[in-house]
Amino acid sequence: MKSLFFTALLVLGTGTLTAQIDGGPLNVPTNGIIDGVVIQEHIPTKRMIPYEFVREADVIWSKRVWQTIDMREKMNHPMYFPFDDYDAANNWVKNSSRWSLWTVLKTHIMSGDIRVFSPYNLADFNVKDGDQLKYPIDPQTGMNFYTDSAFRSQMFYYLGSLGPQSLIAIPNMYNEDSVIIVDGIEEKQYPPRDTTWIKTKDVIQYRMKEDWFFDKERSVIEVRILAIAPVVYETDESGQIQGMKELFWLYFPHCRFVLNNYFVYNDKNDAQWMSFDDLFWKRRFTSVIYKESNVFDRKMETYKTGIDALFEAEKVKEEIRTIEHDVWTF
Repeated sequence: MKSLFFTALLVLGTGTLTAQIDGGPLNVPTNGIIDGVVIQEHIPTKRMIPYEFVREADVIWSKRVWQTIDMREKMNHPMYFPFDDYDAANNWVKNSSRWSLWTVLKTHIMSGDIRVFSPYNLADFNVKDGDQLKYPIDPQTGMNFYTDSAFRSQMFYYLGSLGPQSLIAIPNMYNEDSVIIVDGIEEKQYPPRDTTWIKTKDVIQYRMKEDWFFDKERSVIEVRILAIAPVVYETDESGQIQGMKELFWLYFPHCRFVLNNYFVYNDKNDAQWMSFDDLFWKRRFTSVIYKESNVFDRKMETYKTGIDALFEAEKVKEEIRTIEHDVWTF
């Protein structure tokens, strides 16, 4: 039925089929033109498959872990590419056929489809517990990044930054020293600071909070991603890298409604591209555990470093595998 609907639009010309519907880009760059053999409309128009309902009484074991997805890993490149960019007029340039994970998330954050949570306490920046999703940043009802100026100024801190202020004042035709009088005070006018948006290539990691649990009703061990956060390098005024920082946290079950309709590249078969939701559900990525639920509520980096931290992360994964194996050992 969907194919007939799209074909009718193309042949009869009774409507305009844009390059995007419900989310993901379609291979229809112009009305009446198909960039391929068929219209790839399954992913951009499909409905999200809900999680299986789980009762509290059926969860007889669970383990909470925090993982890092490194974009430098080859298996994670489908999340990382293609890059987005900004042209000379500061217009956002996106790929026409598929988007990176950052491009998808940023697009729907700005349109108000995904709720953003600050990575730290808005009242005390030294308290960094954003993975608990306690500090939402919301626009006014029915508004978004483009229509709510207060929300836009607040979100700009998480999506971009302002460049350094120029030391050269704007020439004043009435004053060689570029001085103007404002409320009786002499001031100089400087050009506006450059806007630097965070782009796909700037996001070096994604951090996830997830729960592994055993459901006795279905006799399976399953995992649910609870939250996800993009990570970028933290630099000083000179541009030197000082560390890494989480931009914000997102509630992953809400992100699924968006990720469900965007293509992920498949290097084996161009006819079988999956969605980002499929990628996460099928665990088609590599990750390293950097924290597990523990009595001290501490990260592994506080007591293990280097290769020892990797061994500790693999130890936690092996414990989960062992529990699943023991369930079926008689």
